[in-house]
Order: sequence, then C-alpha cells, then structure tokens
Amino acid sequence: MGFVVGLTGGIGSGKSAVSDLFAARGITIADADVASRNVVMPGTPALDKIVAHFGSGVLNEDGTLDRTALRHIVFQDTDQRRWLESITVPAIMSELRHILSTSASPYSILILSSGSGRSNLTHRSLVIDVPRELQIARVTARDNNTPEQVQRIMDAQPPREARLQYADDVIVNDGSLDALEQSVEQLHRKYLDMAENYE
Repeated sequence: MGFVVGLTGGIGSGKSAVSDLFAARGITIADADVASRNVVMPGTPALDKIVAHFGSGVLNEDGTLDRTALRHIVFQDTDQRRWLESITVPAIMSELRHILSTSASPYSILILSSGSGRSNLTHRSLVIDVPRELQIARVTARDNNTPEQVQRIMDAQPPREARLQYADDVIVNDGSLDALEQSVEQLHRKYLDMAENYE
C-alpha cells in the first residue's frame, strides 16, 4: 500500500467535490460512504443481519436498504447505532483496504466520512472545513432534511475542533469552485512530492 491521505470533514463540507477534483487528476479514491453502500447491497451478509435485527421496515420495496428509515432509528438510539457499526464497519474497512492495496496512482485518497481523519491506513490527514451554518444550509437543501435533523447528524459526528486538531492540511470550503480547485491543485503537487519520498 502506497502513500495514503485521509480526507475528512463534517456532513455538507464538500468532501465529494474535493475528492472529484483529486480523481480528475488520476488519483485513486477509496470512499467510506461508497463502501458503506456497497456492503449493504441486496444479498450481502451485512444487509441480511440488519434486516434480521431491525425488521423489513428498513427495506425499500425493491429490497434495497432504506437508509433514511434506518437513520431515523440509529440517530435516536446510541446502542442501535453501535450495533449497526459493529456489523458494517469491518465490512467497509475490508473493502477500503482492497481498493488502497490495488491502487496504481502515485498516492491515494481515503475518504473517512465524518471521523477525526486519523486511521491506521493513512499517512496524512486533510480536513475540509466549513462554517456550521453553511453545513446546515447545504445539507438541508441537498437531502431534504430539516435543520433539526441535520443538527442531530452533526451532533453524532466528531466536533469540528477535533477534526482540525488532527489535521495536517485544511481546505476551508466556503468560497467558489475555482478557489477550491486551486487549493486542491496545490495539495496535489505537495502530495506527489511526499509520495515520491515515501518509502
């Protein structure tokens, strides 16, 4: 496994926009959110366990996981959330390890959802930071959630201060796409240099 940069940020911070810009530069992206969807596809062991535990009310008509219904349950009950994580996290980590170990790009980006940005798979931490009000506005518009629902999701995530404390690099994503592109280009060059010197 080569040089890996952990990319994190709270909900609505713009992790996808940033990772798309790295991907456009030929960098392998291992995304915990994408992996989290893959490991609960119909027919997977994780989905079977989730349905056995929560009942068929967490399924859509086509047999796929109703993530909204499940989110309502687990964000109101810490024990249920922990149980769900005990099923999904090992499967997600296995998929991410596979993507990173087969990557052919000079370095790879591991998108770590909303965590602190630290993982034993990463060598450096990049945090996408955004003011709290902007987070709420973006997610409310994007996901059709109420500000209160978004607030609950944010409260369940590590606080912004914790992420920033662990950050090696920070992009403040409160401006234009051009500004974001420039920030990514600077970091891309930096990471290419670091990857070259990484043993």
